[in-house]
Amino acid sequence: MNRLCVHTITTKPLSIEQAADAYPKAGIGGITVWRDALVGRDIAAIGRLLRDAGLNIVSLCRGGFFPHTDAQGRQAAIEDNLRAIEEAAALGAPMIVLVCGAAPGQPLETSRHQIAEGIAAIEPYAKAAGIRLAIEPLHPMYADTRSAINTLSQANDLAEQLDSPFVGVAVDVYHLWWDPALQQEIIRCGSNGKLFAFHICDWRVPTRDLLLDRALMGEGCIPVKQIRAWVEATGFEGYHEVEIFSTEYWAGDQLVFLEKIKQAYIHHS
Repeated sequence: MNRLCVHTITTKPLSIEQAADAYPKAGIGGITVWRDALVGRDIAAIGRLLRDAGLNIVSLCRGGFFPHTDAQGRQAAIEDNLRAIEEAAALGAPMIVLVCGAAPGQPLETSRHQIAEGIAAIEPYAKAAGIRLAIEPLHPMYADTRSAINTLSQANDLAEQLDSPFVGVAVDVYHLWWDPALQQEIIRCGSNGKLFAFHICDWRVPTRDLLLDRALMGEGCIPVKQIRAWVEATGFEGYHEVEIFSTEYWAGDQLVFLEKIKQAYIHHS
């Protein structure tokens, strides 16, 4: 249980203040904060609230979305990522998860080039703030607008290309479980010191919605325990972060849901 982290988006109906109260009561010690939960709040004060509640702030989610078909859009994305770095520093989060983005009006190769340029542009600011940047490859079904980085191999290539101790990858089982090269790419990023984060949930069968129907561990077809073993074999000692987008679970009692998360984590991950 001391490795369990929950993303605020997982319990979306709870305010950040309610999460600060509910997570520790459920025995959860880590929290990844989504930026929407901080809107209109004193971010530094929220950071203190979370730490005073006994929660370890694992990361801020999310930065990224670098590609655009025009220079103005790309610059706006850089500026938003610099704001994310400021927010992470104020919150006390040591890492930002990057959902890299894609622009459907241009080739994926162009988007990937713009992603590399974008991360390179913000890396000095992240380094100065002491905040790591975790590139999260997304399932190919999101290659249209959410991410042109769709395999762990691509994320590893990009992290190696950028060659910074502050740039690594986030392994999310929902996005990567299908990849036949997953084990070797986990070994690769682990041996390179680039495995920054590990996100878990499950793939419901049949999936009713490709975005908003993630399942609890043990409810679907992802071999979560096997992937966790590969991750931990690299020496990874970070949190196991439960990240679930689910209209079904959001519609229910979030305190009951937290107990289900805990049981699923104990028995199926």
